[in-house]
Amino acid sequence: MNIAVILEMAASAGDRPAVTEGGRSLSAADLQRLARHAADRFRDRSAVLYLGPNHLAYPVALFGAALAGVPFVPLNYRLSEEQSSALVDRHPGAEVLRPADLDALLTPAGEPEWRPAPDDRDATAVVLYTSGTTAAPKAALLRHRHLLAYVFNTQDFGSAEASDATLVALPPYHVAGLMNLMTNLYAGRRVVYQPAFDPADWLATVRREGVTHAMVVPTMLARLTTETGDGTADAPTLRSLAYGGARCPRPVVERALRQFPKTGFVNAYGLTETASSICVLGPDDHWRAMAAEDQAVRDRLGSVGRPLPGVEVEIRDEDGKALGPGGTGLVFVRGEQISGEYEGDGCPDGRDGWFATRDRGRLDEEGYLFIEGRADDTIIRGGENIAPAEIEDVLLRHPGVEEAAVLGVPDAEWGQRLVAVLVGAGDPEEIRAFARQRLRSSKTPDTVLFRPALPRTPTGKLLRRTLVAELADPAEPARPAAPEETADA
Repeated sequence: MNIAVILEMAASAGDRPAVTEGGRSLSAADLQRLARHAADRFRDRSAVLYLGPNHLAYPVALFGAALAGVPFVPLNYRLSEEQSSALVDRHPGAEVLRPADLDALLTPAGEPEWRPAPDDRDATAVVLYTSGTTAAPKAALLRHRHLLAYVFNTQDFGSAEASDATLVALPPYHVAGLMNLMTNLYAGRRVVYQPAFDPADWLATVRREGVTHAMVVPTMLARLTTETGDGTADAPTLRSLAYGGARCPRPVVERALRQFPKTGFVNAYGLTETASSICVLGPDDHWRAMAAEDQAVRDRLGSVGRPLPGVEVEIRDEDGKALGPGGTGLVFVRGEQISGEYEGDGCPDGRDGWFATRDRGRLDEEGYLFIEGRADDTIIRGGENIAPAEIEDVLLRHPGVEEAAVLGVPDAEWGQRLVAVLVGAGDPEEIRAFARQRLRSSKTPDTVLFRPALPRTPTGKLLRRTLVAELADPAEPARPAAPEETADA
């Protein structure tokens, strides 16, 4: 089976708009016709490389590649010419679609040649480059069976109401951007594209288009809460708002819940290699945690929820032994949707179908998964393993701290010492005292620095390697904070 079956089914369900962008809309039948034209163009190519923003041509190119039987490779169009050329060179013989080429996909001449989609569920459907926050980007291979397993296990065909619409502001080279298109098309929900995220325009688009569903990354959610301010958001149609793609600070979630009181929030945890979400913390979980007196239930607001149908999660220690509830270790996952495969490298961590996410986490007694960060981010101070996320959560509760990153830097006595790099303003010693009151002394930052912004990927993931390199360089921009400094200094 081929992912083109999703478009075929959607095209048979009616002629209402399926995708909207820039005031233009296409039905699923329109997409199918244009995808068949695109397939005629792509069949003698090795792959289809998409180097553009969210656009009506994106689903045309995706399904055109599927119909032609070649991989679809969305690339980060924000990369420098040198970086993008290096990725393009990795795919000789590919069709390369740049912004100037996209409108032409919507206005083909003549009639397309109809051919059935290649029926090979094990063929590579999509190649996505990982963000490379802890290592060089790798080409993750997602086969047709992985993508279809996620869609079929999480959605009911045609289940959306006729007026439903989802707003997609995530970039097209992100796995969530890809899967938002596929799942919503299958469910019958109109996809509204925002080419570039802007919080004021995002809220205006929700109102103008009657958006009922949306997904954002944590940096987007934080900017939406800042845009809304002390009041409540004017988003009367918005029933569901999912966030994911990176760890979301708990204070941001709590603020968003207050600002969007009639919206159901969903925390979605997944990776490129798992074809999107593998765990979800649903709306009921959010509200139950906010209202609970039981601390264990309240703490679940900081979890990523429980596994989706068809997904298994296991926590293992460094020796590979499975840990019970409460044990912190490496997160392994298994299921039909999970690939864990890389171009030229197979499945390096695969064993009995399990994939090592390289995240550290724990499961509670009810099966809720708590992610403590990447295994590579763990700080070892005096023989103690310290998760930066725990310290960052405490620092973010300080009224002067807007963003926080805790890093380990070499130390002759302790092996590593803790450095907190913050966005905001405050007295470093007062902030250290604030942390010391809420954490063990061994987890109190040894040094507090402020800077105007933290380096992040376009999807909001913190670039810890960049910060560590800057701290090792005397010319790095992070600096000790003076009490009068502000975030704009």
